[in-house]
Amino acid sequence: MPSDDHFEKHIEVNDSGQTAVQLIAESTSLSKQVIKQAMTKGAVWLSRDKHTQRLRRASRTLKPDDTLHFYYDAELLSTKPAEALLISDEGDYSIWHKPCGLLSQGSKWSDHCTITRWVSQHLKPERPAFIVHRLDRAASGLILVAHSKKATTALAELFQSRQIEKNYEAIVAGRFPADPAIMTIAAPIDDRHAISHIKLIKYSAKRDCSLVNVNIETGRKHQIRRHLAEAGFPILGDRLYGGAQETALDLQLTAVSLAFTCPITGKLRQYSLENKLHPQL
Repeated sequence: MPSDDHFEKHIEVNDSGQTAVQLIAESTSLSKQVIKQAMTKGAVWLSRDKHTQRLRRASRTLKPDDTLHFYYDAELLSTKPAEALLISDEGDYSIWHKPCGLLSQGSKWSDHCTITRWVSQHLKPERPAFIVHRLDRAASGLILVAHSKKATTALAELFQSRQIEKNYEAIVAGRFPADPAIMTIAAPIDDRHAISHIKLIKYSAKRDCSLVNVNIETGRKHQIRRHLAEAGFPILGDRLYGGAQETALDLQLTAVSLAFTCPITGKLRQYSLENKLHPQL
């Protein structure tokens, strides 16, 4: 049987004038206050006329033939999102420092711990927020958020055509070689072309680990983590590809700079994190 703390409900609406809170309360043992909180965190969806989208407004009345979808995970909904930091507001888009633990994208169970939800709730003046590219949940660093569908499309095209320069810093296990000056790894990721360029910044003999700079030509899933691990230099704190290493650390991978020609103004845009937000060797 499903747990009272983790379940989903799909409710057909038969009468007009009802609200999601009323119907969900009748179908579960949850209080209306708990349901309203779950709604604001993205756990309720409404299907109407072949379209399904999140429903957050508790007072919205429903129509016959609507379908409610309620995805309740008490533990997930109780999670407090890490706080993002605004780096620059360009109007049509903004640049943020995404901390470790904040998601690039939500799920059907919630979206309150995503960068887009954080931005839509905290950026002033308020604007819609659309994801343009992704950073792993465990990674930190610079991320672009668009505020219109036009800007989203234009910025996404820059990423797809590799017209955005992305630089990362990571702390890896062992002594990363200084020769050659730049190590290029061109190993496919999930049978897709992937290229990473890695350069040693500094080696710590005391910790036997290295601070490296990484520039990527492609943006495959977990590309940097996989390339470095396969080369014998797993990133510290990597619970997925790091092998037998300490796991108390957060993933020591940060997107430290972005540069591109703005598709809206035609001007060169360059953004860099303060040194205090870089991985510290």
